[in-house]
Parts: sequence; C-alpha cells; structure tokens
Amino acid sequence: MRQPGKVVCVGRNYAEHARELGHAVPEQPLLFMKPGSAVVDFLSPVVIPTDRGACHHETEICLLLGQDLRRADARQARAAIAGIGLGLDLTLRDLQAELKAAGHPWERAKAFDGAAVLAPFLPPSACPDLGQIEFFLEVDGQRRQRGHSGDMLLGLVDLLVHISAVFSLQSGDVVMSGTPAGVAALQVGQRLCLGLAGQTWTSQVVAADA
Repeated sequence: MRQPGKVVCVGRNYAEHARELGHAVPEQPLLFMKPGSAVVDFLSPVVIPTDRGACHHETEICLLLGQDLRRADARQARAAIAGIGLGLDLTLRDLQAELKAAGHPWERAKAFDGAAVLAPFLPPSACPDLGQIEFFLEVDGQRRQRGHSGDMLLGLVDLLVHISAVFSLQSGDVVMSGTPAGVAALQVGQRLCLGLAGQTWTSQVVAADA
C-alpha cells in the first residue's frame, strides 16, 4: 500500500456516536491527524497493542485524494476524490480518556503505528451519490457498526471544502470522515468484515507482540 502524506480524521461527525461516548455534538468539525506511518492494509492482519488498555475500532468512510486542494469549492473538492473506501480509526480509548482529562493532545492514542487501517479504495463511480453511501463492520459474523453517509453532520464534499480551508490537502492524502455509533474494543482473534458498495473485505485481529 502506498503511504499517504497524511491522514486527516474527523471526530464526532455522527450525532449518535458523539452521544454514545457522552460528548457534545460539535458546532464545527473536530479535526486531527495521523501520520502516513500509521497506515496499514486491512487485508493484512489488524495488529493491536495489548499493553495500553482497550483498543477500539471506529469504522469510517475514507476518501483518497488525487489532486491537491487549498480553499476548494464544492466542485473542486468532488473532482479531487480519486477513491472511496473504508478504514478503521483505531483508538486506545483508555489512554485517550487519560490524555483528555489532563488536557493533552491525543496523538499517543490515535497516531501510533497501525492506527489507520485502510481497506482497498474503490473508484468514485462505485459510489456515485456521496450522500447515499451505506457501509458496515461485522465482528465474528455479527453486525457491529452500520453507517450511512446521509447521517453525517457534515457531508463528504463539505468536509473536503472545510478541511482545505484550514490547511492544504495534497494528492495521496486520505480523509477519514467520522464513525457512526457502535464502537467497541477489539479482541485478539476476532474476525472482521468490512462492507461497502457491494464489496466486502475480511481480516483478523492479532496482538502486536504476536
């Protein structure tokens, strides 16, 4: 997998997810980043740390950019999407809670090696209506997360417009657009299945020291 320059993540972009964690719904997108070194392929085993508390999955629609964006309008943002896929924003939830309580940044809980797990990207033509994308995560055959892009607080194109007004996006960057409700801790040995636009991909959870 080609390493992106950066992964831009959006927090609390689904109201139900914000509520399940006891967070207020933000007035504007909550943005943070993962470095390209955090990116790994979903088709390989999903490796999680086992010595830093609970590691949660957050299933998200991901956009691969094929053009640079800076202060883009909606037309430019839509044209820059080179691929649409799914990813897991892995989060060390116990550590994140400690960092938040201390008023510290989240990178230790969000940007560790392997924290951005990306499934293969589909061409944009696979999802022609960006407001009607359905996706899911199954864990050991049970539906754990189900999402619909129409439930986002800020839609995919509007997210790109907003982000590109904050800082420049570059070709090869990935945007992770937020997760719906249903996040939970991963366990070593679990089998994962992601589904989007009629395609499914499977993987298995292994320990970092395995």
